[in-house]
Amino acid sequence: MEDSTSTYDIIKGISQVVANSFDGAKNKDGEPLKTGLKRDIEVPFSDKRVNDGFTVKISGNKLRLNYSSDIRISDVHDKKFKDDIHQTISDVVAFIKREYKVVTGSSLSLKEIGEPKIEMMNTSRTRTWVEASCTYEIGGIKNPQDEKDPVKKTYDQAIKDWISLGRKDKKAPNDDRKD
Repeated sequence: MEDSTSTYDIIKGISQVVANSFDGAKNKDGEPLKTGLKRDIEVPFSDKRVNDGFTVKISGNKLRLNYSSDIRISDVHDKKFKDDIHQTISDVVAFIKREYKVVTGSSLSLKEIGEPKIEMMNTSRTRTWVEASCTYEIGGIKNPQDEKDPVKKTYDQAIKDWISLGRKDKKAPNDDRKD
């Protein structure tokens, strides 16, 4: 990641990558984009379309990737189920990095923080909805909480300033009431 890249440019690049990742998207050569999701696999017309996707949320220097998919109950009982979900998330992150370089011309650094969180919900006796999320630290963006800016007020100071406005010993210049 180049040090000269601003936080705004990094976020704008990530946003463009996510916007370009819709189902059926094609690259500049007209070939389908491979996002790492199940929907990238060719499905015969007799089979139903795979329902999966991802979103990203950026807060400070953290990127949270949320993945959701409709799966069969039998897949949940597979011993490699968690590994498969983690691999799908890793494939999506690889897609984001690859497309970020295409969109911006610079590389994107994403460092995984912790393990993915996986939740499953039954939609019927044979189908389950899975939602997984994983948090990454974005390289090149400073954590706003780490920066000590003397100009910015803390919440405590802002509350004290607001309370001091209501003191009885201070009168507004346009208050002509008698005490």
